[in-house]
Amino acid sequence: QEHYGGLNELTIAWIGDGNNVLHSIMTSAAKLGMHLCIATPKGFEPDLGITKITEQYSKEYGTKLLLTTDPLEAADGANVLVTDTWISMGQEEEKKERLKAFQGYQITMQTAKPAASNWTFLHCLPRKPEEVDDEVFYSPRSLVFQEAENRKWTI
Repeated sequence: QEHYGGLNELTIAWIGDGNNVLHSIMTSAAKLGMHLCIATPKGFEPDLGITKITEQYSKEYGTKLLLTTDPLEAADGANVLVTDTWISMGQEEEKKERLKAFQGYQITMQTAKPAASNWTFLHCLPRKPEEVDDEVFYSPRSLVFQEAENRKWTI
């Protein structure tokens, strides 16, 4: 909202793990008028119960919801590209399997090619290079440090 002046009609592309951060976005995006495109590898989809709630919210608020395994499909026309850690606390023993499953999900300038011309990048930190490359993470399109500052004020 701070960057775009409003949230209504923006499209968020989540590319990564179907985790708690995604669940929070799923349960709020439609209520804020945002379309949501989610790309996760098979077996790493968001919780089915949360997905059903999100589908209902999308119908209720007239927003679009896409679930796919293709990061480029999710990024198509997106204003905001978002990811988070692929290996959360307690999943360290799954690291090798997860890194293999998430090959092709790193957010790069190539991933952003089909995105909207005004696309930006968010990550709630800490970030690992396999999730987003340096070119995107340190680019002027990256709002991760503003995001971190904003989170500070909500704590």
